Order: sequence, then C-alpha cells, then structure tokens
Amino acid sequence: MINAYSVEQIRAVEAIALARDGDVTLMRRASAAVALAVAERTSRPRPGKRVVLLVGSGNNGGDALFAGAMLRGRGMSVTAVLLQPDKAHPAGLAALRRVGGRIRHHHAQDVSTVIDQADVVIDGVVGLAAKPPLRPPAAALIEQANAGSALRVAVDLPSGIEPDTGRVDGPAFLADVTVTFGGIKSGLLLADAQTGTIICDPIGMDMSDRPAELVAMTDGAVARLIPTPGPGADKFTGGLVGILAGSPGYPGAPVLCTGGAVRTRPGMVRYAGKQAAAVLARWPEVVAVDDAATAGQVQAWVVGPGLGTDGAAIAQLRWALSRDVPVLVDADGLTVLAQTHSLLAERKRAGRPTVLTPHDREFARVFPDIDLDDRLAAVRHAAAVSGATVLLKGHRTLVAAPDGRATVNLTGSSWLATAGSGDVLSGVIGSLLASGLTPLLAAAAGAHLHGRAGQRAQAAGQAGAQALWDHLRSPE
Repeated sequence: MINAYSVEQIRAVEAIALARDGDVTLMRRASAAVALAVAERTSRPRPGKRVVLLVGSGNNGGDALFAGAMLRGRGMSVTAVLLQPDKAHPAGLAALRRVGGRIRHHHAQDVSTVIDQADVVIDGVVGLAAKPPLRPPAAALIEQANAGSALRVAVDLPSGIEPDTGRVDGPAFLADVTVTFGGIKSGLLLADAQTGTIICDPIGMDMSDRPAELVAMTDGAVARLIPTPGPGADKFTGGLVGILAGSPGYPGAPVLCTGGAVRTRPGMVRYAGKQAAAVLARWPEVVAVDDAATAGQVQAWVVGPGLGTDGAAIAQLRWALSRDVPVLVDADGLTVLAQTHSLLAERKRAGRPTVLTPHDREFARVFPDIDLDDRLAAVRHAAAVSGATVLLKGHRTLVAAPDGRATVNLTGSSWLATAGSGDVLSGVIGSLLASGLTPLLAAAAGAHLHGRAGQRAQAAGQAGAQALWDHLRSPE
C-alpha cells in the first residue's frame, strides 16, 4: 500500500523533527535527496550539464538552492532564477554563490534563454502553504519550463498543485520526478497534473504512527488480497457472485459484466435477467436464469448494467437491495436509485453492505447536493450520508467507505474510456465482494485490476471493453 497524508499531518510531524534536529539539518537532508535524484537521472559526463533552479521565497526555494550548490560541486553549471530576490533563503543563496553558482532575477533578459538551454530544471517556486493559481511571474516561468526538453524535478510538490486535493487552477509544473519529504502528500496522488516518479525521503520525519489520509493499492497488495484456492477448494468455497443485469434493449452489458466476474475467478457466477441466452453463448460456465428469485444462493449481487429504468428495473433493484449479502449498484441501477432514494435509505438503516460505482454525471444524479469541486471530500461525504462504499470513476478513481477511509487508484489508461468498460469493472468488484473482501478493499482492488487490464490492452493494441477480459489477472 502507498500511504499519503494531509498537510496538517505532515506539519505536525515536521515540527517534532525540527525541534529535535533543527531547520538547517532537515533542509540539508532534503536538498541532498533532490541533488541525488538529479544526479541519478543525468547522463555522464555530468560536468557542464546545465541546471536551472526556479526559486521562490519559501523553504522549497531554500532546498533548491542547497541542492544547486551540491550539483555545482559535481561540476554542473547552476543558475538560480529568483522570483523574489529579497526573500530568497539567505543561507541557501550564500551556499550557491560560494561555489560559483549564477544568480538571475526572473525578469532578466536572458532568463528565457537560460531555461530553454537547461538540461535540468528544479522547481522550488512555492511550498505547501501555497494555493493555485500561481502568480503571473511564477506561472510564466513554469510554462516556459514545461515547454522545454529538460529533466523537470519538483521539490516536495510541483508548483501549481494544491497539496491536499491535487486541484490545479492554471499552469502547474509538469514534473518528471517529484522528491517529497516526510510523507507523500495526498495531492500528489490525486492530481490530474503530471507528478512523475515520486520519491519520498523521510529526512528524519516519522509518519509511522499517523493514520493515512489516503491509500493507494500496489500490485503486491492486490496480489495478497485475491484469494488463492486451497487443496480442498470447490466451486462453493471460491465465492458465488450473482449478476442481475440486461434487458431486451441491452444485451451486451450483462455479457461484459459477467465476463469481468468470471475472469476474476470466483467459484461460480450466477446470472439472472432477460439475456440469459446471450450470456450463456459467451460464458457457458455460468448458471443463468430469467428471474433473480430463482437464481439460488449467492454471496454478493451486482445489479444495474443494461437493466433499464422502467418499472421492472425498479422492482429488480428493490429485490436486490432487500438481500442480506453485499450489493453493488452500477449504471442503470444508479439512475433508478437516483429516482428512488428511499431504497438506499432502507439499505442504510438495515446496515447491509452496499457499493455504488458512479461516474461524475451519475454521482450528480444520486447526490445532487454534493459539490464535486473537491472530489475526495465529495466521495467521502457521499459515503457518509448514504452508508454505502462509493467508487467515483475518473482519471484518478476514488473509493470511500462510510467511516471516512479512502483510496485512490493509480492504474489505468485512456483506453478504458470506452463503452462497456464500467460493466466489466462491476463484474470484477462483484467477484471480489463474493470472495469475502470488505466493500472498500473489493472496490479498491477491483479498480486496480481493471486499470492494469486497460494498460495491458493498450500495450497489446486491443481496443474495446471485451479486450479487458483477457488481461484481468492478478498483478505480477
């Protein structure tokens, strides 16, 4: 698992480290981490390589200056571009001057040329207290750095990204590498902007006793979560998932959803709906019936893909939500749920586990009073008021449990933006729910597997949602 923390949490631990080790020691550790990251990614010979520091008034600017002094010691040519010369970190500035580093004001005539010719640009413009958008002089420097071909390294957080939410308003530094300190900031995992490879150096800060604000799955964590059948396993011990989907007008959705469930390897998949023949034609191992009431026992239900929104669909959703097993609601099921909020309220009162998997427009229909400007806050609020685990699809898919725990998914590909992709995801998560994973873990692991499948399909040049079936496997 990757743990990320809020600025408030980071600041609290930083205060302890500062009281123990002092500001100078922490800054030198941070700058050494930045300098090492640059040196490791700069081809030999390093002497003569041109490094430009974009320096603001805060400690990140100081870190950049000290890192520049260290790189100058390796023979690199270092120029610091100061946004506020009178507020630049004095000790850092002195250290760079002592080793022969050059200093430029941001409005100097040759600054554009210096940035354009750089081999490396280090962003130390703003710190954790800054909120986007950047001021015009900083924004201009960032845009010029982004347009060049230099290696771009951010100090602690790329300038222009809000550290808690990942929000971007205007230009943001497009980092190839972000060297962050103490703990990973939540915004680094949430940002739509480019944060690159994230290197976290503790620099003497211990976050181990702090609960993570946000968690991201890794391949290893997902592989450990997915059950492996033992010697005595049979089809009834591997998890029985039920798929309640499809209607006369939508024959494809239940086939895609069922495929997602089958390929996630439960013990058995049961299908109930009007497309039993279509499902069996592609998945003969599935037990298929027309009526959910006759489907038999399952350990989780997936309801909604291609279900329709008529009276029959409402009745089917009502029936599924009355069951005592976990229920995932997706697609048309969410549209019906938006029209009949009492169904979700009844489910919450009964304390039955529920997973909702909306994209932004579906979220707005189900939760019209929740603003999506801050997506993490929105998905947490939705989970709290609904009593359901909510998966909000997007470039960074978020999952929140009713108790506030949240995860962000870091896998995925633009190839997932295709019709039917969400149906496959529902089947995957439903299968994991049936295996016994909690709703939060099932949704987070399912999103990770689905994202990896999208990446593999893209690498293989295979388009379309059904291509995901062949790439749904445990991470290697």
